[in-house]
Amino acid sequence: MMAVTAISIDNLLPAFPAIETRFGVSDPNHLQLLVYVYMLGFGPAQIVYGPLSDALGRRPVLMASLGVYVAGCVLAMLAPSFGWLLAARVIQGIGAAGGRVLSTAIVRDRFAGREMASVMSLIMMVFLIVPMIAPAIGGAMLAFGSWIYVFVSMLILAFIVTAWFGWRMPETLHPEYRRPLSLKATVQAVRLTLATRVAVGYATALGLLTGCIMGYVGSAQQVFDTGLYKLGPLFPVAFGLVAGAMGAATLINSRAVRRLGMRRLSQAGTLAFTVVGVVQVILGLAYGGHPPLALFLAVLAANQFLISFAMPNFNALALEPLGAVAGTASSFLGFYTTILGAGCGYAIGQSFDGTVLPIGIGYATLGGLAMVVIAWTERGRLFQYGPST
Repeated sequence: MMAVTAISIDNLLPAFPAIETRFGVSDPNHLQLLVYVYMLGFGPAQIVYGPLSDALGRRPVLMASLGVYVAGCVLAMLAPSFGWLLAARVIQGIGAAGGRVLSTAIVRDRFAGREMASVMSLIMMVFLIVPMIAPAIGGAMLAFGSWIYVFVSMLILAFIVTAWFGWRMPETLHPEYRRPLSLKATVQAVRLTLATRVAVGYATALGLLTGCIMGYVGSAQQVFDTGLYKLGPLFPVAFGLVAGAMGAATLINSRAVRRLGMRRLSQAGTLAFTVVGVVQVILGLAYGGHPPLALFLAVLAANQFLISFAMPNFNALALEPLGAVAGTASSFLGFYTTILGAGCGYAIGQSFDGTVLPIGIGYATLGGLAMVVIAWTERGRLFQYGPST
C-alpha cells in the first residue's frame, strides 16, 4: 500500500507539461498543486482510519480505503478541468491515507522495539524504491498519447494491491486491543499520544524531514525536466538515481538498527543530513544557483541517503510506547506529520526560482530544526539508547 502512495505522486511528474497544455495552466508552479492537494486529502483522512481500524479491525478498513482511492483515479481520468483534476487528487489522497495509517498500525500490532524499526525500514524501502521506476512508468504511459494513461497505471496497481491484500493479509489487531468506536475513546487515545513526549517529539522531527522530501518532489520536474537542467526524457533517470540512494540506505538501516539502535542511527543521520544541507547551500551559492548536474546529483543523493536513516526510525520511535492505541496513534501522528511535511514542502516548492538554492536552504533549515526538536525530546541526551531502542 505504501507503493500506491509513492506511485500516486511520482509517476505523475512527467505528465506535468501535458497537463499544463491540456488545461492551460498559466504558472508552472501551480502544477505543484497536483502533489500538495493530494497530501491535503492524505493528511486529514488519516484521523478517521485509525479509530475505525481500532474498532472494526485493520482488514475491512484498508479494503474500504482502497475503494476510495480507485474512485479518485476514475474521477481524475474523467477530469474536464484543472480544478476537477485537483479535486480528484484530493480524493485519491483520502483513499491512500488508509494505507499509510494501517501499514504502520499492522507493523506495530506484530512487532516492537528494534524489530519494529527493522520492518518499518523494509516498508520504507518499498516506498522509496518505487520512485526509481515511477517517473519511467509515467513516461511510458505518456507514450500511449495522453496523461490520462498515467492514472490508468495507478488504477491497475490499486486493483493488484486490493487482490493481494484480500488474499494474503490476515487480521492483525489483537482482540484485547479493540476499542469502541466513540468520540470519547478517540479523544482519550489522542490525549495519551499528546502526553507522550517521545511520540510528539519524533513525530515532529519526522514531519520536518518529510517537508524536505515533499519540497524536493514538488520541485523535481522543474529542476530536472523542463527548467534548470532540461533533461527531458532523461528526467526519470536522474530522479531514479536519487531514489536509489534512499532505497539502499533503508536496506542498510533495516540491518544496522538491530545492532546500533533506533536513536543513535536516526540522530546521527539527521545531524549528517543537516551538515550536507549546508554544503548544498554553499555549492549552490558558489555556482550561482546552477551547479554542474553531476555534482548536484551527488550531493542530493548523499542527503537523501542520510535522511533514510532517520525517517523510518523516527516513525518507529514515535509509535513504540503506544501499542495499546496503535491505530488511533498512527492516524493522529500520520495526520500531524503529513500536514507539517506538506506545509514545509509547499514552502520549499513555491520558492523555486530557477535555481537549486531553495531545496538546499530548505534541507539545511528543516534538518537543523529537527535536531533541535530531537534534543528537546531527549532532554539533551543524544546518541544514547536503551535495550530496545
